[in-house]
Amino acid sequence: MTLDTIWVYAEATNGEVSSTTLELLTKARELADTVACVYAGDDADEVAEVLGQYGAETVYETGDLEDCLVGPPVAAAIAAAIDEGDGPDAILFGTSYDGRDVAARLSVKLDRTVITNVVDIQVEGDSLVGTEPIFGGATDIQTKFAGDGPFITLVRPKSFTAEPSGGPEADVEDLEVPDSDGAKAVVTDRFVEESEGPKLDEAAIVVAGGRGLGEQEKFAMVADLARQLGGAAGASRAIVDAGWVPYSQQVGQTGKVVKPDVYIACGISGATQHLVGMKGSKNIIAINKDPEAPIFGIADLGIIGDVHKVMPALIEALANR
Repeated sequence: MTLDTIWVYAEATNGEVSSTTLELLTKARELADTVACVYAGDDADEVAEVLGQYGAETVYETGDLEDCLVGPPVAAAIAAAIDEGDGPDAILFGTSYDGRDVAARLSVKLDRTVITNVVDIQVEGDSLVGTEPIFGGATDIQTKFAGDGPFITLVRPKSFTAEPSGGPEADVEDLEVPDSDGAKAVVTDRFVEESEGPKLDEAAIVVAGGRGLGEQEKFAMVADLARQLGGAAGASRAIVDAGWVPYSQQVGQTGKVVKPDVYIACGISGATQHLVGMKGSKNIIAINKDPEAPIFGIADLGIIGDVHKVMPALIEALANR
């Protein structure tokens, strides 16, 4: 059984559609007969082809929002469309800053519940059921919408595998944004963090360091090994909280969720909070001197040894290939 229509809140940066958007579109195709997108901005023509390839038939474009934060105008536009009877049965948002902002405001405007932290979705009757991890990912629960739709869900990145459907370019239609007499929050400037190599949440290989590195300077080994492998460097929450590396490199429940082909954990004991963010990796390699470290419980290959000896040897071997 499927729903009639699902909308996906689509996000893109500099014309590149986010991986989470493509994951949501892939799942939405399984759940509904018709899939469409809501897009904040006036450049939907630039992303309509990609969105169509992943199943969107239509992209509803808000137009130029004049550098305002997208939450208020986009939520107002979606709510207005729903009030006019043109809305979907469900709306899927990625758990991003903008996704959470729009979903929360829309929930208030429509007086509808939001199910958050979702990692899977099923249709049950004429409703949706969301699967959510609790107790730090130790177990999953299922929550079913009991009221009327539209059903609003916030989905974790990397919950689904993005797969194109081969569909044609999506049609672009205007989504009217109601006038607002209230104050607007305007973005006056943007700062982009400089980085090299692949993005952490999209890399095929991730090398992550933890407290076992001992001191901040030793994180250079993690970055070096990641660079040698053509991957991205990540970190546990412990060393992010200690100020060794920026939050953007944190892997875990309160950081990024990654699912690379290879994940190398260096000096990471394997706290539940960290495991939630990387246990879906295809191959996990753990380096830790404590044979009882929890990380070995999910590792495909465990190296019981001092990271200060093992990692330099790996880096040297790679450099000499």
